Amino acid sequence: MTVMPHWLSKQAFLQPNKTAVEYMGESSVTFRELERKSKHMAGVLYGKGVREGDHIALLSPNDPLFLDIVYGLSYLGARVVLLNVRLTTEELHYQVQDAEVGKLLFEPSQSGKALQLEGVVPVVSFADLTDKAADPVLKEEIDLEEVFTMMYTSGTTGKPKAVMHTYGNHWHSAISSALNLGITPEDKWLLNLPVFHISGFSTLMKNVIYGMTIDFHTSFDEKEVLLSIKTRGTTMISGVSVMLERLLEELEEELPATFRCFLLGGGPATEYLLEKAREKRVPVFQTYGMTETTSQIATLSPKDAVRKLGSAGKALATASLYIDAGDGEVGEIMVAGPMVSAGYYKKTEREERFFKTGDMGYLDEEGFLYVSGRKKEMIISGGENIYPAEIENALAGIDGVEEVAVAGLPDETWGEVPAAFVSGERVSREAIIDRCHQGLAGISIRPISFTYPACRGTPRIKC
Repeated sequence: MTVMPHWLSKQAFLQPNKTAVEYMGESSVTFRELERKSKHMAGVLYGKGVREGDHIALLSPNDPLFLDIVYGLSYLGARVVLLNVRLTTEELHYQVQDAEVGKLLFEPSQSGKALQLEGVVPVVSFADLTDKAADPVLKEEIDLEEVFTMMYTSGTTGKPKAVMHTYGNHWHSAISSALNLGITPEDKWLLNLPVFHISGFSTLMKNVIYGMTIDFHTSFDEKEVLLSIKTRGTTMISGVSVMLERLLEELEEELPATFRCFLLGGGPATEYLLEKAREKRVPVFQTYGMTETTSQIATLSPKDAVRKLGSAGKALATASLYIDAGDGEVGEIMVAGPMVSAGYYKKTEREERFFKTGDMGYLDEEGFLYVSGRKKEMIISGGENIYPAEIENALAGIDGVEEVAVAGLPDETWGEVPAAFVSGERVSREAIIDRCHQGLAGISIRPISFTYPACRGTPRIKC
């Protein structure tokens, strides 16, 4: 057992009056206020029946109350199961049962899905977390070996699996990032990535581990991002390629010198996009990581950003990385380090030191990582992992469908998008699109009006 003071309580003690969270310039809370609100929430949740060790699911977009709830659950010693709001009720049903969730807390905009799960798990709206707080014994220490969060990922095979993250995984991820990027008292990290994904959630952890202010946005808006950088002192932001592209299109003047990092993840960026960022003097640091590595595990350091354009850099200070191939050859990327999850919930824990990522890449003569693609069929679209079998299984049940195959296609906006190739004599394009809307996560469906000569008349959709 390795314990340390609760991260939020420690920051409330060290710098009680420092701003912990700003909400797009409209309001803010100090670390002392955030601690008080989170402990109050812990009492409310205890009154709702939440106990130590319980698996509590959160179904919420970026909402200010999310922070109070997450830290409140931490003070109770409960595990947080983070659910993707883009999933269908059918997909959520599987994850709630698989994770053995004891209670589901949902933000009001998710009531339609949440109430359909009421027969599977007790559900509570954020709007109902207003009861008088009970007075439970709260945990003022964190055990780094304890599981704190569970987050589903499609990975590269089969059904989604719940990646277990310990407090130690989150701690070492944040510390390794700090050793690479550095921390200053003036730093402010803008958070607009979904908090149910590891990239967004890891920023919340940096908030209380570093004692750093975050600028909390409900979603990505390029105008709001630029406003935060220019007028509210934002120094860093995490994002994916489509966000960077939209930001560059909106940018008409040079950013303040105080802005020092756009941390780019979610899949390899094109050299064209990186060159465009360099021309506009936007400091972009490519990263490589995944849910299993608790966000980034390799990052291109600032001094090499231009010289090694297109590289994801080198493994962070406490991590190791190698390629399962000869020198300079493309092979599977293997990673190890204290930020790498020990395994998936209800699955056999990983025994080998190195985790097989399923991604392909190579190291140049100086040891810089270049990511080439995926070993298997998994598609990354705008930072989202999409497994072709999930779409294929949904489309195979349509009347008239004889065969279906899904593959990734390059896309200028999302990096990669899934395309479904369907064969059958009486297949309706409308039926395909309807099935995607009903049985799959919220993916944009856009028909494409051409066919290959070898499969003339075969509907082809781009998701």
